[in-house]
Amino acid sequence: MRHRHPTPAAGPPTVTDPALVRHAVKAAALGNAMEWFDFGVYSYLAVTLGKVFFPTGNATAQLLSTFGAFAAAFLVRPLGGMVFGPLGDRVGRQQVLALTMIMMAAGTFAIGLIPSYAAIGVGAPILLLAARLVQGFSTGGEYAGASTFIAEYAPDKRRGFLGSWLEYGTLAGYIGGAGLVTLMTALLSTDDLLSWGWRVPFLIAGPMGVIGLYLRMRLEETPAFAAEVAKAETERPKVPLRETATGQWRALLLCVGLVLVFNVTDYMLLSYMPSYLTSELGYDATHGLVVVLGVMVLMMAVQPFAGALTDRVGRRPVMAAGCAGFLLLSVPALLIRDGGLLAVAAGLGALGLLLVCFTAAMPSALPALFPTRVRYGSLSIGFNVSVSLFGGTTPLVVTALIGATGDVMMPACYMMAAAVIGGFAVWRMAESAGRPLPGSPPSLVPGTHPEKV
Repeated sequence: MRHRHPTPAAGPPTVTDPALVRHAVKAAALGNAMEWFDFGVYSYLAVTLGKVFFPTGNATAQLLSTFGAFAAAFLVRPLGGMVFGPLGDRVGRQQVLALTMIMMAAGTFAIGLIPSYAAIGVGAPILLLAARLVQGFSTGGEYAGASTFIAEYAPDKRRGFLGSWLEYGTLAGYIGGAGLVTLMTALLSTDDLLSWGWRVPFLIAGPMGVIGLYLRMRLEETPAFAAEVAKAETERPKVPLRETATGQWRALLLCVGLVLVFNVTDYMLLSYMPSYLTSELGYDATHGLVVVLGVMVLMMAVQPFAGALTDRVGRRPVMAAGCAGFLLLSVPALLIRDGGLLAVAAGLGALGLLLVCFTAAMPSALPALFPTRVRYGSLSIGFNVSVSLFGGTTPLVVTALIGATGDVMMPACYMMAAAVIGGFAVWRMAESAGRPLPGSPPSLVPGTHPEKV
């Protein structure tokens, strides 16, 4: 099957400034790191948070309540995407990314200040839910904006490598959150962790947010958006919401399918597995945390190389390999749980390497689905709808499935189903490696002759 690729808008090539590109990548990746620092802390403290905010004699009910609050934040992500995405196409990527950084930091910091259920009763889980909703609303504009920002700054032939650093930031944030929780779990008594220790990781978000905001406020607008402003009759482009959504229906469907496999496998491995190892397989909390932490370190080590690989062989072959791997290896990777902790670590390590096929390719593949005029808005809507329905609900759904069926292999079945859907989306998408973004002229590194593009 031949896959058509949208013809870019005519115009002279853009020569990128390496210093500006590096600064853009750092600022975008730091915001993603902060977002996932919170996710890592929340996921790794799920059992503790259940006891603090949802007292009950049933441990499974506590865990379900905690993951329910986790999933609730994802329900408002599409709303955040519908607000911040079109806003980013109208007023600019840089201003919106600064705003989402402020809201993310405030929401995470607020969780660390909420009194426990024992102190204020039902008000505690209500305040937790409110803080999670603020986080979810702000993150509705974060990933799409950050990936759009890097993609529009990066030269065509290095977009995969540079985009992969966005997910490197994700892993760094997750490792920072997970490592901190692991250290605290090992050093603090259960009583200390329940009384005050759990607050520390959330309060760290305050200074992190200030640093991230400083970096983002110093960014310049992307060349692609600046060109759109220059073409507009008024000061800022006006993009109808209908053009952002229904006008991009095919690309939106592809985006939903790609994000589905990316996020189901991502949240399954990085968010759910620590609780799965503890509650379903019987490992103590510290060992479960260390295993998944090691998997993330392995992923970080290969992430930039995998991103560079997508520039050489294409996004589609790398993502297709990931889908095939999850379809074939999810069951064997979890079946070796009976071989002890080392066997479990080997199985999860294999799944982590498969996940890199998506973390390395998606930041460059997803922005290339949409033209510059609607890129931030359309990507925000497609990404967040898929994450809300399938990604963020993964821990809750899989926990409920295991509770209903008693089958601890439900995580493998869920990942396999996601791989089938994602594989179909990969088959239908166009290859974008080495090509200009739709709606934009070629983007070159300094010293490249336009005729050689």
